[in-house]
Amino acid sequence: MSDIVTLDINAILRQLPHRYPFLLVDRVTECRKGESIVALKNVTYNEPYFPGHFPHRPVMPGVLMLEALAQAAALLAFDTLGETPDDQTVYYFAGID
Repeated sequence: MSDIVTLDINAILRQLPHRYPFLLVDRVTECRKGESIVALKNVTYNEPYFPGHFPHRPVMPGVLMLEALAQAAALLAFDTLGETPDDQTVYYFAGID
């Protein structure tokens, strides 16, 4: 069984280049190196997309859900590789199956 890592917002900000409003991971409650990650995004009614995305039944847009998944996957990958990206590191979400 692998060690479980948790990340607060400060650790996430060191790993990801994203900032408000596109930082979509607020906390990692469980990260198992090379296996899995459980991450949280605190969503409130005040999110800027709610007034126009199903206004009477607010829903987080699917494309933002995928972006949140991609950010969580990057955190898992960095933990698995034991790396912290620097300002010269460039990485992109290229696709999903």
